[in-house]
Parts: sequence; structure tokens; C-alpha cells
Amino acid sequence: MIPQQDKKCVIVIDENIPLGILANTAAILGITLGKHIPELVGEDAIDASGQTHLGIIKIPVPILKGNKEILRELRNKLYTSDFDDVIVADFSDVAQCCNIYSEYLQKISTVSEKEHTYLGLVICGNKKKVNKLTGSMPLLR
Repeated sequence: MIPQQDKKCVIVIDENIPLGILANTAAILGITLGKHIPELVGEDAIDASGQTHLGIIKIPVPILKGNKEILRELRNKLYTSDFDDVIVADFSDVAQCCNIYSEYLQKISTVSEKEHTYLGLVICGNKKKVNKLTGSMPLLR
């Protein structure tokens, strides 16, 4: 397991998609990331009033801007053996048009990877590897 200080997570989103879909993409990718790296989610916190707040991720997760070409290029690089140890989740047009997970599973089984248009990716792993892929990308603002 990579020590926390050597781990980096980023979300890359197509800046050209509508704001609602952009927000939905970020939320879905964040939830997926939390499932796959639960050790990075901190313990619940109690404020000065005694109210409990559920734990949040212990490290920053910058949201970077890309476009469909950049996302495709990143996804292709992430399929190589150089990045086998990097956690990657993607959200595509195939998933975005389904309201029920079973519908998504059925639909994705009929669509080749080359036909996906990626709306966003979450990438988490060794800081050097993540920086190699995304270090020069601007923040989504």
C-alpha cells in the first residue's frame, strides 16, 4: 500500500459539458473513489457544539479541466501496464444516459470501449505517476 503522503488523487472532467452533468460526474466519481480507497476517508468529526460530521477524504482531490480528447488520451494511457497499480474510474455517456444500474450493465456490454465518450475520470495512485499524467493540467474553475 502506498503511504498517504505519496498518494495523489485527481478528478479530470470535460469542461464543455453542462454544469449539472459536470457536478453529477464529479459526485459519481468521488463516491466511486471512496469505495475503492476507504482508508483515505477520515473518521467522523465532532464540532464544538457536539454535532457529528461524517469523515471526509484526508487528502485534497483537485478537479482538473479537460475535454473529450484529453479524457480519451488519458484513459488510453491508463489502460497500459505502466499504470496497473493506479486506481481509475471513468464516467461516460454510456453510464450518463442510464437511470438504473442494471440498465447500465446491459448497455455497456453492447458498447465497445472506443465508442465511449468520457465525461470524467478519477485517477488515484502514486503521486509521481499521477503527476506524470496530469501535472500540467489546469484546475477546473
